[in-house]
Amino acid sequence: MTLRSRGLALGALAVGLTATLAVSPAPPAGAAALHPPRTGFETSDGARWTSQPEEAAFLTAIDRATPRVRVDRIGTTEQGRPLRLVRIGAPAPQRPQDIRRGNSVLLICSQHGDEPSGREACLSTVRDLAYAEDRATRRFLERTSVLVVPTANPDGRAADTRENAAGVDINRDHIALKTSEGRAMAAVIRDYRPDTIYDLHEYGPTVPYYMKDVLSLWPRNLNTADAVHREAGALSERFVEPAVQQAGFSTGVYGIWTDPETGDPVKQVAGDGQERILRNTAGVKGSVGLLVETRVDAITDAEKADPALNNRRRVTSQLAALKGAFAFLDAHRQRVEAATTSARRAGYADRGPVYLGGADNEPATDEQTLADPPCAYGLDSAQLAAIHDELALHGVTWKRAGEGAFVPLRQSLRALVPLLLDARAGYHLTVATPLPGCRRVVAGNG
Repeated sequence: MTLRSRGLALGALAVGLTATLAVSPAPPAGAAALHPPRTGFETSDGARWTSQPEEAAFLTAIDRATPRVRVDRIGTTEQGRPLRLVRIGAPAPQRPQDIRRGNSVLLICSQHGDEPSGREACLSTVRDLAYAEDRATRRFLERTSVLVVPTANPDGRAADTRENAAGVDINRDHIALKTSEGRAMAAVIRDYRPDTIYDLHEYGPTVPYYMKDVLSLWPRNLNTADAVHREAGALSERFVEPAVQQAGFSTGVYGIWTDPETGDPVKQVAGDGQERILRNTAGVKGSVGLLVETRVDAITDAEKADPALNNRRRVTSQLAALKGAFAFLDAHRQRVEAATTSARRAGYADRGPVYLGGADNEPATDEQTLADPPCAYGLDSAQLAAIHDELALHGVTWKRAGEGAFVPLRQSLRALVPLLLDARAGYHLTVATPLPGCRRVVAGNG
């Protein structure tokens, strides 16, 4: 099987459940329907990664060919490269409120520029969703909006570096929002409120303790609502892992070394509850988050001799994981919507602790727990000026108070507020003043 035929077949799988899921309202007409565009990765049979000009031409062709897809520029990198958002539906959603009429998923591809296989899987999936003609996929897209940021770190991809052009790890910038890339993604999450956020990465193994083909991890942050946490665990353990295993790959939990003989955990080397990491930010904001990491090194002698073979295996394993994710989206539609809706409404009740540390496998200490959080945080005029834009990008509401403002906890993003403003939070934007005794305050930007 050529890479082209393999890519199209696996792309159809990635769109979900082989014969059960695919996509499309009326198929595109004319020559474009007969000759859907191909990525540079596909035309080279995996010998090289798709270039950014090729990506632009690829997405433009799809955007012009079908009403299922709309491609927009959502930002610009430090070096002037575009950040793009692809919206897919039946037809493509035109406004954020269109997204909110059903379930939605956001794919974030290649936040780390030297991890390109997720980007290739995302690009081919966009194409396959756009051109598929089966009824099951059409019904899927009628009820599910698919959002894709195909290259989340264009400058890093161009330089083949983990960080962006400023040397910042974008996946550590989902609280501070100092990078144009982090700000663009925050705005998408704020405006579209995706039910599921799926983050595609690659990793380097440590033999023999940490060497599975595909690893995944849910939000570990303790501010993730229980129902959202359960659904994220189900996405990982009941859908992604079985789909990957069915495709012939091994799976594991990201960040956990295991004993090669027994399979028992040895130690945790990554994957904590830091709120600034996308999968955890997703949980704090009420979305079902999942990180997926595929093994990057050449495994067999054949892969060592032929880099294209290694590249194809990396992309194929990403597509296998995506197949499981799309199956989850279809099967757990109502449960996910119920979980994310309840998580976002719970903040208005303004009850319960907020955690400034810890994880689902590491209980927070007393010092990391706001057992009785303040009802609001006060900002002076200088603080408000300094972080006004970041609050807006996160979607946090506040109210004028003289020259400054106060930020009530009674809002959808209740748990996020102390993480942004409390002195004890690990990645706070500023040290705001805790305010007691204002339970009746109603939030609203002044």
